[in-house]
Amino acid sequence: MAVVEKESLLFPFLQKKWSDVSRERLKRLLHDGRILVNGKSVTRFDFVLKEGDRVDVGPLVVNRAVLKNRFVRLVYEDRYLVVIEKNIGILSMASSHHSFCVKTVLDGYFERSRQRCRAHVVHRLDRDTSGLMIYAKSREVQKLFEADWKSIVYDRRYVAVACGLMEREQDTLVSWLKDNKQYFTYSSPIDNGGKKAITHYRVIKRGECNSLVELRLDTGRKNQIRVQLSDIHHPVLGDRKYGVPCEDDNEECSQRLCLHAVRLHFTHPMTNEYMCFDTPIPSEFQDRL
Repeated sequence: MAVVEKESLLFPFLQKKWSDVSRERLKRLLHDGRILVNGKSVTRFDFVLKEGDRVDVGPLVVNRAVLKNRFVRLVYEDRYLVVIEKNIGILSMASSHHSFCVKTVLDGYFERSRQRCRAHVVHRLDRDTSGLMIYAKSREVQKLFEADWKSIVYDRRYVAVACGLMEREQDTLVSWLKDNKQYFTYSSPIDNGGKKAITHYRVIKRGECNSLVELRLDTGRKNQIRVQLSDIHHPVLGDRKYGVPCEDDNEECSQRLCLHAVRLHFTHPMTNEYMCFDTPIPSEFQDRL
């Protein structure tokens, strides 16, 4: 925030106070309504500032009512990217057999809100995993994430209901993950030519039968959490692929996969702002303990 010391026009004031920001970016901030004077959005370049006025940069205001979808909730949006919360039952991007996915939902939203962009997937969640995700609005921003993902995303966490009572309060799981010809991911405690996967976990709560666990990823491998928890004989509750096989009419198998991306903290690749997003633990997770 900057305080006006003497009367001046808005745009020259912005250029002086934020000299490290390009002229084009300042114009875009004004155009997008992100320049706030005394808490109110101003878009006029020649707006007259008075002594004592407070000038700040706010978030992009979007019409979230345009995106009404039971599978996708818009959490944050600016001109470069969106952060969404994905529900279970939808793919992150289209597959060879299914075209309905988060990307198509977002592309439809961008079209309705008259934005000239398309959604570019930055990272994925399984169909039956819920939680926070980032989508870039351009290939350029997508490439920035891809080139330096580990440095940009500095805190990514999940919560899961793990079958059984976890013996340790916390631990680090390290293994190498590799797909077989049937695209089933299997794990090895030694380097098997696959990709090294590192997951840190801590137990939040133990119930009568299961454990609520928080997991922090150092790597982002396919099915990493599901495979590694299965390795230590505490698979994610509801995991039909890597968990304990059971009949379709079994009550626990009929429930959702109890895995949720609860935290996503990253440095904005274009503005260098710290972006921190957290969601509540799904209420049904507590019921499954």
